[in-house]
Amino acid sequence: QAQLMESGGGVAETGGSLTLSCAASSGRAFSTYDMGWFRQASGKEREFVGGISRSGGTTSYADSVQGRFTTSRDNDKNIVYLQMNSLKPEDTGVYFCAARRGLIPVVSYDAQDYEYWGQGTQVTVSS
Repeated sequence: QAQLMESGGGVAETGGSLTLSCAASSGRAFSTYDMGWFRQASGKEREFVGGISRSGGTTSYADSVQGRFTTSRDNDKNIVYLQMNSLKPEDTGVYFCAARRGLIPVVSYDAQDYEYWGQGTQVTVSS
């Protein structure tokens, strides 16, 4: 079982940057989990933002953040990052990291594929 904790949220201006971190603790090696980032704006459903495979070799992003957000991981430190640049007001929401195991490494867009979730961190982008 994995426990995840996000940090790094806060308030940024339009065009600014923030870096989120997700620290994991688990009885299994962190490198056995594919990781995803999701966000949920007030009154909206949770949506996929980006993800990274367990080895770090594959990343994938939602169209809305492609070219602006980058996810990376450090398997030695059990941390995954989400670098967010050129922030827009529509990026505002609670950001969650999530972990999935599975036999085949996959960066899934579907929240139901992820077994473990952090509590979330608020990101607010002012216009």
